[in-house]
Amino acid sequence: MKLSLSQYPEAIAQATQVVNEIEYRLMEARLHLAHLEGNADKIVAFETHLKNDNQRKARRFEILQMNLEYKHALDTLNRITLEKANAVAQLEHLRNEFSVAKLDRQMAIALKLTGLETRELVGL
Repeated sequence: MKLSLSQYPEAIAQATQVVNEIEYRLMEARLHLAHLEGNADKIVAFETHLKNDNQRKARRFEILQMNLEYKHALDTLNRITLEKANAVAQLEHLRNEFSVAKLDRQMAIALKLTGLETRELVGL
């Protein structure tokens, strides 16, 4: 649906708001993941039988892979990231449409002015 020139600023503002809201949800999802990873790190820190960093990293990975909440949080993060990418694409599309609409309007004005000047030169 093509918008009129005066409708684009509002549509762009709404699309920007959608991107901001998605960015907030993305931040919340990242914080939740960090919390779950912190819990895994805490568990690994108290497992004294782990001898080196490689064993601790492997155990951390194992703990996280067994955690269904972590898997769900990762899925949520991926879904929100895709949602944000789509919202940003929509916002850029609106901005580009607005630029084209402004150029079209400028071209129409220029053509009208050119037509008036030509008629004045001819004496119509």
